Amino acid sequence: MTLAELRDALLGLSARADREHERAKHREEIIDRLHRENQQLRRGELQQLHEPVRGALYRLYDLVRRAELDPPDGDHVAPLLRMIGDELSEALGRTGVELFEVEFGEPYDSARHRPLGSEPVTDRSLDGRVVEVCADGFARGELVVRRAQVRVGKYQED
Repeated sequence: MTLAELRDALLGLSARADREHERAKHREEIIDRLHRENQQLRRGELQQLHEPVRGALYRLYDLVRRAELDPPDGDHVAPLLRMIGDELSEALGRTGVELFEVEFGEPYDSARHRPLGSEPVTDRSLDGRVVEVCADGFARGELVVRRAQVRVGKYQED
């Protein structure tokens, strides 16, 4: 074998090694992308699994808050109901959602509020604003997962 043949063989071998290296790099990129997508799917499935639990906790939370406003057996029940409501709020927090409260007079926002109806108001400044909060809302970060249920003021002259 001549020196030129040996050089050509080494160049060919080097070129093949470079191609295999590029293929391996491409495979690694695909594996990394598939791993990221798999993790995203898992997180989505986990969130879906939480939804029925959240739905039940939302309803229980609302029942407790309503009973707190109109206690069945007098004033000594209200503090207990407040503690239960706080515990439910914390339980919901452990599933990844946080309570957000809506204030009276806050401007109506369809992304955060679910209107249950309107209330006639004679104060023009309350037109299009929250005049009653029927149920608090919940969010996961910036994403609202349950809008607060509210009544919105609608201006009417006396």
